Amino acid sequence: MVEISTSILSVKKGEESTTFFELESAKTDYFHIDVMDGKFVKKDTYRKMLEYASYIKRISNLPLDVHLMVEDIKGAIQDFLAVEPNIITFHFEACRDKKEVYEMINYIKENHCKVGLSIKPDTKIEEIYEFLPYIHMCLIMTVEPGKGGQTLLKGMIRKIENLKNYIKKNQIEIDIEADGGINLKTAPEVKNAGANVLVAGTAILMAKNFKIIIEELKKN
Repeated sequence: MVEISTSILSVKKGEESTTFFELESAKTDYFHIDVMDGKFVKKDTYRKMLEYASYIKRISNLPLDVHLMVEDIKGAIQDFLAVEPNIITFHFEACRDKKEVYEMINYIKENHCKVGLSIKPDTKIEEIYEFLPYIHMCLIMTVEPGKGGQTLLKGMIRKIENLKNYIKKNQIEIDIEADGGINLKTAPEVKNAGANVLVAGTAILMAKNFKIIIEELKKN
């Protein structure tokens, strides 16, 4: 079963309440919280996402899927644990070494939260194989992280396929999340490659009817 995590990055100011309620009614599975610090990526959404996540927590029971695109991983984990997310995903590239990757994985788990590990398009999938047994989700960036509305990089389909084959062969229970350029045109390819959680923002938020597009994206 494919799940949809709706990125709220481009939700318009003043329309937050209406949009969040409509997304919940439309049966999105998660609210995807894109946390950027202006350092790891150029854009800075940190305070806005903390504000949105806190607001969602007050009005909705839907799980929060927090994606940290930051240099100070531990500080961001501490800030976003306050909104009781379902999962916190951090970037492999933001860590100094493997030791820090394991430290962050354990720190999130110790705080009773699921863990995701994300990689940028240029990072080889093999680099994170050793961490897969210890995490709940692997997030494959299918565009360069940092802004919404980009076109999916076709080479990432093979990366998802390779990851899927590896986890199947090694019998690892883990979700594969794809993030970037996901729409009705690209979703079938991403799903066929093995992703079972799709992040979509622009494609959903620009649609007249959230429910219809979410249902279409979920179709096998």
